[in-house]
This record gives sequence, C-alpha cells and structure tokens, in this order.
Amino acid sequence: MSKTVRTTLLLFAGLLLAGCASTSLQSAWYDTSYNGGAFRKILVVGVGANLTDRRVFEDIFAQQLNATGTQGIPGYQFLPDNARANEPGWNEGIAKSGADGLLLVRVLGVDTKTQVMTTMVPGPIYFGPYGRPWGPQMIAVPEVTQYDVANVETNLFDVKTKRVVWSGTTQTFNPSSVGQETPGFAKLIIGQLAARGLIAAPKAS
Repeated sequence: MSKTVRTTLLLFAGLLLAGCASTSLQSAWYDTSYNGGAFRKILVVGVGANLTDRRVFEDIFAQQLNATGTQGIPGYQFLPDNARANEPGWNEGIAKSGADGLLLVRVLGVDTKTQVMTTMVPGPIYFGPYGRPWGPQMIAVPEVTQYDVANVETNLFDVKTKRVVWSGTTQTFNPSSVGQETPGFAKLIIGQLAARGLIAAPKAS
C-alpha cells in the first residue's frame, strides 16, 4: 500500500475527533478583508477515502451545522465521484447546490509517534550478611507506546469569489472511526467559524 493511500484511508477510517478532545486546533487563519457576513448554506466536502467513509463524514458534519441554524449540505448530494475529478464538474455541482460557502476538509498527513515512559517498580529482595534482607529496591522499567497523529486541513471558501475566508489545521490523536470522531471535530470547527461571524452562533442547548 502506498504512503498516499495509507494516509487517506487513515484520515477517514479514523478521522476527526473523539469526545475526549483528542483533536486540537494547531493553527488558524482568517481573511480580515472579508465583509460578506455569515454564510447561510454550506456544502461540506471530504477529500479522499472510500465512498462510505466520505459519505458518513459529510452527513454527520452537515447535521452538526444544521443543528446550529446554518444549513449544511453533504457534498455527495451534488458532487459525485465523477464530478470531483475535474474543475467543470466541481463548478457545476457547487452551483446546483445553491450553497454560498464550501467547506473542504483534507488530510495533510498521518504520523506514527513513539513515546517512551519510565515506571518505577519494586525489584528483587537481596540478602546481605547474616541473612538481613536488602530491598526491595525500586528499579526503572521503560514502557514504549506508539500512536497515530492525523493532521487535517479545513478550508472555508466563499463560493461567489472562490476565495478562502477561513483556514485551520488540526491534529487528532489515535483516531478511531469516522462515526465516532466526526461529531467532536465538527463541534471544534463550527465553534471557530461562529467565533469569526462566518456562521450564525450555535443555538443554546
């Protein structure tokens, strides 16, 4: 399996946040010259992965947007695979959706990290002169663990101008499944967009 294929599979086979804040915002950029107001209708598009995982991601993220009062549209409804393969197909699908914003989510890479920790445990008991016990002594035992870190980029485009108005990168630690990770990821991104006034503020629960 190539590195590129592995990366895209890991993105959507284990993308985006768990409820225990496994995803964090690493950096964000905002176009301060944008004055178009809050977006009302956003087309959510995931890049890469297999068809099933992509649709699960787009469905869940769109549902999270709808719950806040901003209309979210799963990308697959207007951008089937053949349309995503070329620019005219993209333009036509986006136009048909009637969206004024396009949220594009893609993986930047998945890294495997190694962590080494030292744990102190009781050692053996030694007997010295006259049978007197020495110990137990505490000895250091190394523990080696590995975990994956998914680096994801999210861009919000103004459909009218085709310009990026907000961009952010996130890191997700030990991602699991799309269904489990997407709600938390969506909450993080939606909160960032609302803070910039790019979408309506989430409704109070």
